[in-house]
Amino acid sequence: MRIGLSSYSLVGMLNSGEFTLASAIDWAAKNGADLFELVPIGFSFFKEDGKIDLDMIKTTKQVAKDAGIPLVNYSVGGNLLQEGDAQQKEIARIKKEVDIAAALGLSRMRHDIGFWGSPLQENTAYNFDQKLPGILEAVNEISEYAKPLGVLTMLENHGLFVNGMDRVQRVINGVDTGNYGLLMDTGNIICVDEDPLAFVRLMGRQARMVHLKDFYVRANQPGDTAPNYKNGAWFRSLGGTYLRGAILGQGDLDVRGTLKALKEAGYTGDIAIEFEGMEECRYASAVSIANAKRMLAEV
Repeated sequence: MRIGLSSYSLVGMLNSGEFTLASAIDWAAKNGADLFELVPIGFSFFKEDGKIDLDMIKTTKQVAKDAGIPLVNYSVGGNLLQEGDAQQKEIARIKKEVDIAAALGLSRMRHDIGFWGSPLQENTAYNFDQKLPGILEAVNEISEYAKPLGVLTMLENHGLFVNGMDRVQRVINGVDTGNYGLLMDTGNIICVDEDPLAFVRLMGRQARMVHLKDFYVRANQPGDTAPNYKNGAWFRSLGGTYLRGAILGQGDLDVRGTLKALKEAGYTGDIAIEFEGMEECRYASAVSIANAKRMLAEV
């Protein structure tokens, strides 16, 4: 298994302008990452007129080559829970993202399906069943489009709606292109109150790529707001547990056990670390990479 970093881990530096995408890639290479995943937040491969920025793509590929670090995946958002013209526009937009992945020379791309933080009244099994036919129609179309371009499209268990072992399996099993797979996020599964180790043991053999992350987990209100600081960093799982991103290996998830379970499941692919906590992102990312490599060697 190769262990690397998602650009999302450095989003604080990218959003502030302290890092460009090029300097983020170079920093990751110099701080132990074996690979680099592209998540277009804090940068974009589209020009202001909506056309694909081929010059930026060319530069990004060259920067990674010069730094000696492979680009391995392109992860983008998506809302495929719509209908009619809105759904068709979203499918067309995601197909343009597929074009970007292909131009980058990547063989994998994750696109979201939707409802990151859905309220309980929307996030029901009944509503999922109602949305599933439209989801599968859209996902199949995008996957089929990506196939001749050499890009495998993937589902990530992300957010609250298209997450959980049952729902993830139902989507994956409903795509018949032969060009669709699972980006297994070992931390996100706790957002729907399921056990990360059980998730890896059950579905690890289906994973085509892995996101590795850690969370602080609290049953009760941890005290996250104050009169002059109203925007806290904690969020709640589907069942109401309080979660906050942590440096890998310093939170409450069993990262070591997760890596062991991945090994036992026969997974030998790529792992991208996603840090989304409050600590300074360069320090947090460097420690996360070192911890992941140490723990992988120990299991």
